[in-house]
Amino acid sequence: MELAELLSPIAADMAAINQLIRDELQSDVLLINQIGHHIVSGGGKRMRPALVAFSAQALQFADSRVPVAAAIIEFIHTATLLHDDVVDESTLRRGRETANAAFGNAASVLTGDFLYSRAFELMVRLDCMPVMDLLASTTNAIAEGEVLQLMNIGNPDITDAQYLDVIDRKTARLFRAATLLPALLSDASEERATAMADYGQALGMAFQLVDDALDYLGSETDLGKHVGDDLAEGKPTLPLMRVLQLGEPAAQARVRRAITEATPEELPAIIEDIRAVGGIEQTTRLAEDYAEQAVRALDALDASPERDTLAALARFSVERIS
Repeated sequence: MELAELLSPIAADMAAINQLIRDELQSDVLLINQIGHHIVSGGGKRMRPALVAFSAQALQFADSRVPVAAAIIEFIHTATLLHDDVVDESTLRRGRETANAAFGNAASVLTGDFLYSRAFELMVRLDCMPVMDLLASTTNAIAEGEVLQLMNIGNPDITDAQYLDVIDRKTARLFRAATLLPALLSDASEERATAMADYGQALGMAFQLVDDALDYLGSETDLGKHVGDDLAEGKPTLPLMRVLQLGEPAAQARVRRAITEATPEELPAIIEDIRAVGGIEQTTRLAEDYAEQAVRALDALDASPERDTLAALARFSVERIS
């Protein structure tokens, strides 16, 4: 099933969320508006705000605060992308020129700061201290995850636990916040709130694992970025780590050299090295395990088409690699 088909039940909700995002991006500073338009017109899956909408439906919570919560999640996510692209010196995002490539690093960083502060303005409107607490800690964890990832660049000796810790902080925590927010706003039972948190956390882990695998499997058109970007940045993701753990000595040396020197020149050979040890398959299997954890977490919710869609989204997160 395609993502657009999965998202069709919340089409009206997403239209309202997208309009709110556009409205709240407005500023009397022209450059912020220009970069904001560049970001919004770039599209993207809007997976995280969609999770807010679906989670609210699964909890049978219809409230005007749901689009606001979804916009907050998207602003935090977009701010991290603006900052990441500067740190990573990326030039392509979602199949088009990155904001830093189009407007410069300084403007991108400062607009990212604007989006963070706008997100916190929207949080105040929700007038819910548990939401403020969740989003403050989530934003903090994302920053920690990005710093940990930066520290790991050029290091071929990180452990699986260190790698998964980065994924947890920089990706899964925001997924968790997206699915937990409606539970907090609706005063859901502790059991249902825990179910939504566990679902989002596991889904985020699966989603990032697949993204890391796709960096060595997808095409530039499918990825919306350059194939092998992680290698060019010296990031030791799980497919590369499996070569270091299981590959022939020559393959291990090639991958170690590529990570430490952050050079993608040997990308074709390294892709073959990854295939030789089943690095993509092993990464995918771990992603499937997390996706199934996400599905099992939903057992605490009442049966409904919305719960079924959340389960389908978890499975879709892994099926993107097929």
